[in-house]
This record gives sequence, C-alpha cells and structure tokens, in this order.
Amino acid sequence: MKFTTRKKEIIFTAAKLFRKKGYSAVSMRDLAQALDMKAASLYNHINSKQEILSIIILEVAENFTQHIDSVLPQEASSIEKLESVIENHIKITVEKTDALACLNNDWMHLEQLALENYLQMRNTYEAKMRSIIEQGIKEKELKTANIELVLFSLLSTLRTLYLWYAKNRTVSIKLLTNEMKQNLLLGIIL
Repeated sequence: MKFTTRKKEIIFTAAKLFRKKGYSAVSMRDLAQALDMKAASLYNHINSKQEILSIIILEVAENFTQHIDSVLPQEASSIEKLESVIENHIKITVEKTDALACLNNDWMHLEQLALENYLQMRNTYEAKMRSIIEQGIKEKELKTANIELVLFSLLSTLRTLYLWYAKNRTVSIKLLTNEMKQNLLLGIIL
C-alpha cells in the first residue's frame, strides 16, 4: 500500500504515541499536537484512529507472514529456517520497534474485520513455525520435545524482544542476532 509522505509521518508518530501511552489513551488531538497540526487536518490524510492502528499492526503482521512464507518452502534444514525466523524478528524489532509494540499491546483494539485478518495471520504464522519445529524433530535435527513449549519459548522471547531492545540499543545488531540465535536454539538442537 502506497502512502503519502504526510500519511507515513502520521502513522509513524501514532505508533510512537500508542507505544508510549497505549492506543486507548491517545486522542486524535494528541496526535495532531505531536504533528504540530490541527486535529481536523488529520482527516485529510486518514479516516480514523482505528485506520491508523490497523495499518500499523497489519503491516507488521504482513512482514512476518511474508517472511515465513518465503522460508517454509526452502530446501534448508529446520535449524536454518528457525535462524532465519529469528533474524527476521530481530530485524523487525530494530526497524519497527514502535509498530511491533502496537502489535503486541494493542491488537485487541482492532475493529472486527482487521482483528479477524490479524488473528488469521498470527495463527497461520504459529502453525508454520510449528511445522518447522516438527520437521526438525522428525529429521533428528532438533531434540524430541513438547512442540507447544518450544513454540511458546521461541515466540514469547521474540515477541517481547522490543522491550529489552528499547533499553539496550547500544548492543550491536550482529551481536544481538548471533547470540539470540545461539541462546534460543541451543536448548533444542541435537
């Protein structure tokens, strides 16, 4: 989806405010003030606060979905696929910290259609992650383990990495990527 520069600025600023205060606590007036414009002028670029939230969350969810869709059919080991997934989570965490915070903290505020779309993407993503783990166990690359616990451990750490990263931005991306892959996979690799 193509956006004007002003609309991108509105979305970017809204993501920062939603992360800082929470979606429910941010008014259109707050957003307009942060952008140094009149609240009525916002409606020249967007239809509603809800539209902004949907754009923020669905764009991040689509980034995750597109990546796993490209990884899943690859002729690669399950370990290589999981490493790629971890790298993508780190990339999104670093590049879209505020948007990722919105996805994690405010998805439940989406209107019905956007909510259904988001939940479908999330459930499909988790199913594809599950299949990578199952592949690894079947091919004896990964330890036999409770797949749901492995999935929970990986995703809960990756989904909340933005909280840690916000306080530790001085850690290089290379170090973060290498150590996260090692730390998350060490316990499950044979």
